[in-house]
Amino acid sequence: MKLTHLVSASLLSLFSTLALSATFTFTAIPDEDESKLRTRFDKVADYLSEQLDVEVKYIPVKSYSAAITAFRNNQVQLAWFGGLSGVQARLLVPGSEAIAQGFEDQYFKSYIIANHTVELTRSDDFPKLNNYTFTFGSKGSTSGRLMPQFFIEKNLDKPVDQIFKRIGFSGDHSRTISQVEAGVYQIGAVNYKVWDSAVEKGEVDTSKVKVIWESPTYPDYQWTVHSGIDNDFGAGFKAKLTNALIGMTDKDLLASFPRSSFVPAKNSDYQPIERVAKTIGMID
Repeated sequence: MKLTHLVSASLLSLFSTLALSATFTFTAIPDEDESKLRTRFDKVADYLSEQLDVEVKYIPVKSYSAAITAFRNNQVQLAWFGGLSGVQARLLVPGSEAIAQGFEDQYFKSYIIANHTVELTRSDDFPKLNNYTFTFGSKGSTSGRLMPQFFIEKNLDKPVDQIFKRIGFSGDHSRTISQVEAGVYQIGAVNYKVWDSAVEKGEVDTSKVKVIWESPTYPDYQWTVHSGIDNDFGAGFKAKLTNALIGMTDKDLLASFPRSSFVPAKNSDYQPIERVAKTIGMID
């Protein structure tokens, strides 16, 4: 074999070894209490490391926009995004793909919750929300901001700033619940999974805060992988990652999301979210 061929083969082997030994990093939108997220995603990192035979590290971020920025800059190769943040990230990184979603994420919902002093009761009819104080979750949240704003404006036929006395953004769903429970805001919008899980665990005083409306369903959370992942970690890595996520069966790990299972996802599943975001002016 010629020297040039030997050198080329050696460099190729070295590149492959470096790629396969690199740390695979991922993040997640900070939609709940930070300690809960750390516990959940450190376990995900251990699971993926075992399944993929590479070092896997979870990198926490402080905001939805920080998760998108980390993905755009390839500081993370995978992210657990909400519907809107996933759409935003994929628009910034051509070739990136939604590859898995929770089974429940195909049929996600938001709740409108109210402090016990609010004289509104749960109904299938949309509540009369005029002149109350109201909090969304994060400004970039699908279930805590985008879809609730869409449903509120659609049903009341005017923009939210003409409906409520005061509007806030709690930052995450856990804080939305605590703020409405405490009366900091009279009404709020929350991810139904976070609410149901918190109620089940006894973390909500349902004598002080209540659900007054449940939204129609829409697609939400998903795992989105960076473009070029097979170039960085070897041929077939994306397929192996997808299979690992869909094959997650550990009951405790699934319950921490909480999801019953993960199923395949694709970018086109989130076109309804993109249309709504354009309708209310959250993306161009």
